[in-house]
Amino acid sequence: MRTWVEKVIADKKRVAMPVMTHPGIELIGKSVLQAITDGEVHHQAIMALNEKYPSAASTVIMDLTVEAEAFGAKIIFNDDEIATVNGSMLKDELDIETLEVPDLNEGRVQEYLKANRLTAEKITDKPVFAGCIGPFSLAGRLYDMSEMLMLPYLNPDAAIQLLDKCTEFIYTYCQALKDTGVSGVIMAEPAAGLLDDDTCQAFSSDFIKRIVNAVQDDYFAVILHDCGNKGNCTKATVSVGAMGYHFGNAIDLPTAAKEVPADALVMGNLDPSGLFRMGTPETMKSATLTLLDKMKAFPNFILSSGCDTPPHSPFANIDAFYEALDEYNANL
Repeated sequence: MRTWVEKVIADKKRVAMPVMTHPGIELIGKSVLQAITDGEVHHQAIMALNEKYPSAASTVIMDLTVEAEAFGAKIIFNDDEIATVNGSMLKDELDIETLEVPDLNEGRVQEYLKANRLTAEKITDKPVFAGCIGPFSLAGRLYDMSEMLMLPYLNPDAAIQLLDKCTEFIYTYCQALKDTGVSGVIMAEPAAGLLDDDTCQAFSSDFIKRIVNAVQDDYFAVILHDCGNKGNCTKATVSVGAMGYHFGNAIDLPTAAKEVPADALVMGNLDPSGLFRMGTPETMKSATLTLLDKMKAFPNFILSSGCDTPPHSPFANIDAFYEALDEYNANL
């Protein structure tokens, strides 16, 4: 993976790696619910998308409910929408103290491991990136996000205790993902983007760094995704030592890229809803070309969506995204 990163940086031509699985589900005529509950269907969706578009890497769905469900959180499922956490399962600090870290047989974890294993076996000419949630975002789904945002100030010991448990589970999950043969994991930590830099460092990045140090190596890369960051916590974000950083459309990407180490990848950040889902081929192509031009000074840039592309994003818009990339590269 370090060699892959080096090759991306050395090549003057740009590559794209949108976080995008939902169009693949539609290509095979299945529902979101089927894909997020059946590893075989999920795998088939990734394969269909891999055959249709020339992404530099394949990715799984960015589902931020899998780990919370394993802990016992109630999940709301819909046929054609990504699952959501229903309420909070932890009511107070005592609940945090008694919370047990689950094993990997809970919820849908094994189905996600299956999807990653099957895909890694079939796609061998490019990286395959698994997905997981970050510790602060997981804690917010267990404790209630608004309460979790206050906990570091009201009871930092309780916050650390909860984050320790979340980190332990995420590490175990990442190790299992690594064992499937995938090339890395995109860790989604959007809730950390709501924190200031110092708080993000102490209650998110320091915990992520522990996972990165434990699982990242020459054959497994961690890509940290934070679509909540508007520039308020970039320093903390890029301190974790990941091989890449994936930014959402809320941030000015050239500004953020200046803070990313030159040997780490910068990914992002076209609006998944406003462009991929609700835009037109014309607006998508224009925005893509504009972003490529803005990022021309950063050889470590990979063109991507700002987050997971939503269900029912028109294929014409995705086509325009890749057409813009081809046009840009042809003019280099």
